[in-house]
Formats: sequence, structure tokens, C-alpha cells
Amino acid sequence: MQRKEVAPETLREAKDRLAPRYPICIERKGTEALVDFAGGRPSGVRSRDLGLQGVWLKTPDEKSIGQFRVDGFTFNRLKPYTSWDELLPEALKLWRAYVELIGPEAVTRVALRYINHLGLPPALGDLDEYLTAGPRLPPSIPQVLNSFSSRIVVQDPERELSANVTQALEVGVQSAAPTLLLDIDAYRTGEFRTSEETLLPILSDLRTYTNAIFFGSLTEKLIKGYE
Repeated sequence: MQRKEVAPETLREAKDRLAPRYPICIERKGTEALVDFAGGRPSGVRSRDLGLQGVWLKTPDEKSIGQFRVDGFTFNRLKPYTSWDELLPEALKLWRAYVELIGPEAVTRVALRYINHLGLPPALGDLDEYLTAGPRLPPSIPQVLNSFSSRIVVQDPERELSANVTQALEVGVQSAAPTLLLDIDAYRTGEFRTSEETLLPILSDLRTYTNAIFFGSLTEKLIKGYE
């Protein structure tokens, strides 16, 4: 989003406007620290209060969150995920409120992110049973993998989309059994109008892209376990 000066009172107006549905409001403030150097060594530290940087508006169950920030807008839905048809209208409703209050000149990044935690059997065995493009061990060493983490950046040039895809094997995080993290952050950058007519086709492309990455990353065996 192209940034403009936003008065703290403007951000706080979001709380009053959306209070019936989002009664919980958390203010986020910022501080900037500067380190001075003299003779190659730190000579002092200065700090500057950046003031109110955003408000986080939450539903009573704290599962749906609207972030109204000076540098952008984000809508979060925490577990349990419902459906795209339910979440998209809710996100657009909050986006309309953000545009009316803040008046951004343009959108420079549209993103859709899914953070998936998928439970795996305690006796894990071969990861190729669950991942189509998992880690590979050198054949000259014992084929025992305790954990891994990988991050790739992929692109769809035709639709001008990109995605950061993170895979990791977590043990003892969500449960005692191993958990597969599949984090898909898909986005398109540019300079776009703030209207829904402009953003909806981009969001539709991003949803198609994230679904292709998700289902393309997992084997049929793992997917069937969640049907």
C-alpha cells in the first residue's frame, strides 16, 4: 500500500465503527532505536517514539482479526478455518472500512497466506509417503531424518504471481507426534486501484495458485487422511 500520513485518531475510529462485530481492540505502538558510532565503537543509543502504528480488532472468540495499520491492512482467520466463501466477504467488509478511514492511494501488494500444520503418524517412516518434493539425504549416510526446514520462492509469470513456500518437520510443537508445516505465502506486487473490482480477480488468481501449491505438495495418502 502506498503510505500516507495517518493520524492516530483515524485508526481509533475503526474501533468505534466495527465494535459490534469486533469488540476487542489492541493498540500497537512503535519505537525506533538508533545507535551512534564513534571511532568504530558504539557511543550511544537514541530512541524515538513512533506513536500508534495500528489497531488489531478481534471478534469475541479472537479467531477473526482485522489489522488496521499505517502501512497496510491484513485480515487473519485463526483455527478453525471455515471457508473461502465465508471469509472473503468478511475480509472485503473490513477492507472497505479501511479504505474509507485511511484513504490509501493505491495497493502495492496483494497477498494470500495459508499456514498449515498437518499431523503425521508417530512412526513417521519415509517422508516421500507424505510429500511430493520433500528433503533428500545423501545415499551414503543413514536414512534417518529428525527434522528439516526448507524455503523456496516460486513464480507464475503468466499471472505475475509469486509465492514463498516453507516446509518444515516439527516435533513436539502442536503435539507429541510429528507435524508437517506447509506455509504458503502467495502474492502479486505492482500498483493497483483500491476498488474491489480490481482486487477480486487478483485474489481469485492467488487462491487458485495457493491451492495448486498445496495439493501439489502433498501425496494422495496424506490428503485422504484429512477428507
